[in-house]
Amino acid sequence: MSTATATPTRPPASAHKKVTQARVLLSEWTKIRSLRSTVFSLLAAVVFIVGFAVLVPSVTVSHWPPRDPREALGFDPTTRTLSGIFLAQLAIGVLGVLLITGEYATGMIRATFAAVPTRLPVLWAKAVVFAVVTLVLMVPTVLVAFLIGQSILTSKHLQTDLSSPGVLRAVIGAALFLTIVGLLGIGLGALLRNTAAGISTLFGLLFVLPILVRFLPTSWSDPINKYLPSNAGEAITHSHPDPTMLAPWTGLGVFFGYAVIVLVFAAISLRRRDA
Repeated sequence: MSTATATPTRPPASAHKKVTQARVLLSEWTKIRSLRSTVFSLLAAVVFIVGFAVLVPSVTVSHWPPRDPREALGFDPTTRTLSGIFLAQLAIGVLGVLLITGEYATGMIRATFAAVPTRLPVLWAKAVVFAVVTLVLMVPTVLVAFLIGQSILTSKHLQTDLSSPGVLRAVIGAALFLTIVGLLGIGLGALLRNTAAGISTLFGLLFVLPILVRFLPTSWSDPINKYLPSNAGEAITHSHPDPTMLAPWTGLGVFFGYAVIVLVFAAISLRRRDA
């Protein structure tokens, strides 16, 4: 009497885990926290923000009162404390570009798109994960920088506090501004697929374009200047709004709109172009 031997059978295709947005988010979180560039870039942003929160108020105190009375009248202790975001935006924006272009450079993007053939969930996951990481880190960073800076300004009685009009909005707005810079970097990286091109475009939009506009006739530069990406976004970081610029939340909304437009074009490019 013979006994039948059971032959192993492969699990049906349906047994494999389905690709969902939640699993793509988890995958992108694993990638971002395992990259050295993430640690270095975010650490650089923190150092810029906190370092300038010490440096700029210290210089201000040592040279107070200023020779020009108009400087004293227009003094904004919140802006002086948060001056480090000027360089921090470059560190965060560059990291956003690298999160996309790094995979194109190594060819890893092919494996990513093979696992997620529809592609767009990868872009949304990268954007969401990086935005959350940036915001969670930048909120306490700008708060600490603000408190450090104000403690230094106290020696000349120049300090302010979070309960003063517009101050809390400016502090939290600085973190939101940097988060949107990261989204803009993600969008440029996905759209251009090249690290040098992405970083150059980011640098041009945030730093070079405002300089070029200044060379235009005043009748042109004044209405254009306030709608430039960096100028619109930075309006939220001033506790005393500049009447020549957009209102704080309006400016942030315009800046966010730029980031959304770039992400939309990046999404279209991902669907139409090969990896």
